[in-house]
Amino acid sequence: MANEEDVYDITSAQKSLSSDQPGRQRRYFISMMVRTACFILTVVLPSPYRWIALVGAVFLPYVAVVVANAGRETIIPGAAILKKKPRSLS
Repeated sequence: MANEEDVYDITSAQKSLSSDQPGRQRRYFISMMVRTACFILTVVLPSPYRWIALVGAVFLPYVAVVVANAGRETIIPGAAILKKKPRSLS
């Protein structure tokens, strides 16, 4: 189904783990900071809101791990097609 003018990239490989890991670590760190804020709010807030903050503090670690370890981005079909033809080396 490719046109004769379509030029394909040499690889459709995903980003390397070393370049993917900092983003996942950042998301996990932010989630843990929100959890810490929830614990602090549990002590500071009045009764009805205290319980909401406590529930957030208890369940946020699970959510944070799931989000941080969510599958790496998937390759979209046709993403390997280059928009412009690469210059030839000769």
